Amino acid sequence: MEIQAFGYLGVGASNLDDWAAFAASNIGMQAVDRASSMRAFRMDDRKQRLFIDRAIEPGAQVFGWEVANATALDSLAARLETAGVAVKREPAELADQRCVTDLISFADPAGNRLEAFHGAQVADTAFKPGRDVSGFRTGPLGMGHTLLTFPDIDVALAFYKDLLGFRISDFMVAPLRAYFMHVNARHHSVALVAAPVRSMHHLLVEYYLLDDVGQGYDLLQGTPEKIVATLGRHPNDLMTSFYMRTPSEIYVECGWGGKEVDDTTPPVEMTSVGSFWGHKGLFEDIGAPPSAAPEIGPRRAPVQVMEGNYERMAGTCPWWDAIRGKAR
Repeated sequence: MEIQAFGYLGVGASNLDDWAAFAASNIGMQAVDRASSMRAFRMDDRKQRLFIDRAIEPGAQVFGWEVANATALDSLAARLETAGVAVKREPAELADQRCVTDLISFADPAGNRLEAFHGAQVADTAFKPGRDVSGFRTGPLGMGHTLLTFPDIDVALAFYKDLLGFRISDFMVAPLRAYFMHVNARHHSVALVAAPVRSMHHLLVEYYLLDDVGQGYDLLQGTPEKIVATLGRHPNDLMTSFYMRTPSEIYVECGWGGKEVDDTTPPVEMTSVGSFWGHKGLFEDIGAPPSAAPEIGPRRAPVQVMEGNYERMAGTCPWWDAIRGKAR
């Protein structure tokens, strides 16, 4: 299918200065100059990844999904129109505001505004984070992931899976229904969760180094009310992360060490949303029942690292080598 990555997020809000301070000082994004009615932020070499706009309905979001080129965009538009989905070819003025070459817009079954685009613009200056972080894991993986809730999860699943081409990494049918879906090697770019109302729960940003997460968590210790969920580690994407409140009614998950997936591995059914450890407060927030708590049994997995963000220790440990040998 055409969609390759979660390219950008737009948030409707009027408290632009609050968002500017939060995105730079807490997340570490770089603020860029925009019109008086909006604020925009960089995470990498792209001109923008996040924008906060007074022109968007307060509490609403815009989800930008990237395709390879104009041919892929036309193909996606044609398939949506054939399926009866209204598609708008957006003017060049909006494409310029989004810092892309061309885009279309349409709505998912719950009314979320989705935009598909190609030709994201690259900045001519180096990325300068708003706080001292090593950088964000973006590139072909996109800006991160988002979790959305839907009153009719079956219709939403059919739309994202069968029409847009998202693939299921893992899923849960009880004690709540949830589908974690990927379009590239990131474990999931969107998660669909059944709930009484439509909402966006959170945006994930993934850092290059674990220390960036820990230092961000330290920054919140003076304002503990901003912490939604404590530092913890998920069992499905293996992300070590915490969740914090934004100036709007959505959260940001700050994480490190996310698992990569491919399409050769079949979807895995989960029986618990409980983390290996930590994330206190998260599952109460999403309305998970007590039965969603972690199961008794092994709750650990090797960390997921990439070249350059770790150093291998020298030497051997006979006791540990023996334990590993028995486990094989």
